[in-house]
Amino acid sequence: MRVLLITFLAFFTISTYAADKVLVFSKTAGFRHKSIETGVKTIEALGLQNNFTVTHTEDAAVFLDKKLKKYDLIIFLNTTGDVLNTEEEQAFKKYINKGGSFLGIHAATDTEFEWAWYGKLVGAYFISHPKQTEATMHVKDNKHEATKHLPSPWTHYDEWYNFKNINEDLHVLLELDESSYEGGENGDFHPIAWCQEFDGGKMFYTGMGHTIESYSNPEFKQHLLGGILYCLDK
Repeated sequence: MRVLLITFLAFFTISTYAADKVLVFSKTAGFRHKSIETGVKTIEALGLQNNFTVTHTEDAAVFLDKKLKKYDLIIFLNTTGDVLNTEEEQAFKKYINKGGSFLGIHAATDTEFEWAWYGKLVGAYFISHPKQTEATMHVKDNKHEATKHLPSPWTHYDEWYNFKNINEDLHVLLELDESSYEGGENGDFHPIAWCQEFDGGKMFYTGMGHTIESYSNPEFKQHLLGGILYCLDK
């Protein structure tokens, strides 16, 4: 009887805390970042440590209603260019409309320039960047899961995007201090990490993640994990 009880409790625990399912999509139709493979491994490791499973693909055929609905979060990891056709776009939009979550890393803003809905979802579009350098950021929300561990100001080495078409309704989490580096073009308002609820779903974006080294940086990894947990409602 005791063995049966232990078995039941173990099954109940596993069923109650079933792992969330995360899809990492890294298709590129433009520049391809050398950090993609490292980024995938980092997210997989975070999943093992935090009870979510990770499926990685560069095959856009996964963007069909029946396939997408099993995922709790879709991550665009350094995607570039036009990566989805019209049917796939419709399936992704429907996924968000039904309460799905989206997380964009770095070049996710260098993606789908001709799809206005995606531009509003991701929150802004990439326009240019200076050479990779250290820059200082200011934490705008020190209670959010993705930023509460960070010092303010926080200095990090990466490739810093300038943006166009920045959504006014974004909840900004980190803002770049353009006086700390050369090549910024957004002035006093230069968000670099943000989140929002949009069109039925929710999203998180971080402009960091260009370099391979970023994915071994403890502060960035915790920042990324915080974004994932936010999207998964953890």
